[in-house]
Amino acid sequence: MIKPSSVRPKPTPVADPVSGHLCRRLKQLRADRGWSLDALAKASGVSRSMLSQIERAKANPTLAVAFRIARAFGMTLGALVETPGATSAVEVIRAEDRAYHYRSDKNCRIRTLSPLNLEKDVEFYEVCLAEGGALRSSPHFEGTREFLTVQKGRVRVESASDAEELAPGDSATYRADVPHAIVNTGKGEAVVFLVDIYR
Repeated sequence: MIKPSSVRPKPTPVADPVSGHLCRRLKQLRADRGWSLDALAKASGVSRSMLSQIERAKANPTLAVAFRIARAFGMTLGALVETPGATSAVEVIRAEDRAYHYRSDKNCRIRTLSPLNLEKDVEFYEVCLAEGGALRSSPHFEGTREFLTVQKGRVRVESASDAEELAPGDSATYRADVPHAIVNTGKGEAVVFLVDIYR
């Protein structure tokens, strides 16, 4: 028989630095957005109990679970798990990263050039319009403006009842809280860089 005095309690598991960082990161991201665990569970498809365990450093998420959580917050997996100072402070979006290809059809291709976590503050896009193609948009939030620079081709910018023709190197700014459009009026493909700023 083992004497009670000789029984040693099991040590409490200590979270590794990465798990500890993810625990704090998840709590901070939820707090920043005012989300409950239920809200994050709905947005990510990860159960509330699993999210709670991750936040309390009681469970290490699989790659698939971490990816779902990152996408729910509109960020890359690397941005979610990176430890400050452990990686470069320069965030790169590679041209071939399909996660940033917002739309692609025969008339219009749109690629996001800004980090996804900045969306709804500032959005930066590369827009490629086939000959005769157009990007027509419904009104955005009140006060939203768009800034556009033509890199290639000729386009017409429309904002409500106003319209202007633009050539390579031209820039324009206009209201985007009304119906608006970018129309390729030239020969061949047109390429523009577009910034949306929400107020």
